[in-house]
Amino acid sequence: MAKPTTLMSILTITLTLLFSLVAAKQPSFHREISPTSLGLQKEKFSHLRFYLHDILSGPKPTTVEVAEAQMTNTSSSNFGLVLMADDPMTVGPEPGSKLVGKAQGMFGFANQEETGLLMILNMAFTEGKYNGSTLTMVGRNLVSSAVREMPIVGGSGRFRFARGYVQVKSYSLDQKTGDAVLEYNVYVFHY
Repeated sequence: MAKPTTLMSILTITLTLLFSLVAAKQPSFHREISPTSLGLQKEKFSHLRFYLHDILSGPKPTTVEVAEAQMTNTSSSNFGLVLMADDPMTVGPEPGSKLVGKAQGMFGFANQEETGLLMILNMAFTEGKYNGSTLTMVGRNLVSSAVREMPIVGGSGRFRFARGYVQVKSYSLDQKTGDAVLEYNVYVFHY
């Protein structure tokens, strides 16, 4: 008769093999794949420059208020105000300049001391080789800064797996209406 420790060792090995076989047959929720299997070629680095027209006034505003906190009207920084945007993006700063897409998203006034926005924006392109592609930006926009920098966190179409940043400068601002034209310089890695 075999020793109890030998039987125990044989039992342990047998159970381990059985569990390994059962585990191997279980479907997995992940797998590693080659980027080329998705049609991804060499990574590129692109610079895009366009002008965003943020219009709050007139009969067809492109940005509208969707919510505000009780304290927003007494806040010097508009803290708690949330706006939704569908702003034209154009080649030049003039309103009639060639349309290259729309900047669609929302921003909230998220700073109690100064005008600082949390921006969530999809830049949906409608022109040229980027037609149908998007870039997604999420970040902090401290309005008093001459140049604001926000991260690109993703994209679609020609901008799949995008990463990079945006530099935003105010081109013009109407103090009375709040209408603004902003210069966007986008630096992005993509496939």
